[in-house]
Amino acid sequence: MNTTNNLIDSLRSQQGWQAKYRQIMLLGKQLPTLPEMLKTDDVLVKGCESKVWLHLAWDDHSGCLVAVGDSDTRIVKGLLAIILAFYNGKRSDEINQMDVVSLFEELELIQHLSPSRGNGIHAINEQIKTFASA
Repeated sequence: MNTTNNLIDSLRSQQGWQAKYRQIMLLGKQLPTLPEMLKTDDVLVKGCESKVWLHLAWDDHSGCLVAVGDSDTRIVKGLLAIILAFYNGKRSDEINQMDVVSLFEELELIQHLSPSRGNGIHAINEQIKTFASA
């Protein structure tokens, strides 16, 4: 998976929504598929129109977030790849200071998403923030 800076730079370099959309779809293809046994109802993100499975844990040694996820739709899987790259490897205090929704606005992605996809981005973000605050 791309580092956050590489991922952001690759999206910034794309001219226009169609090019960014293709890049997001490629990111989704790069995100490993979760095994079926990990796609359980208890890890489904509430508030997403598409199915999004999100597993969150803290690394015992570094204290940093280890997040893996998957979706049943390609575009959402690409959006999830951006979110996971943004938050993975960060400590709880860092996560509490970050906001992936602002990144989506900065990259001019949020305005091209349907309201239900935008709500899904917010739901995933909130689930990660809640986990980090616990």
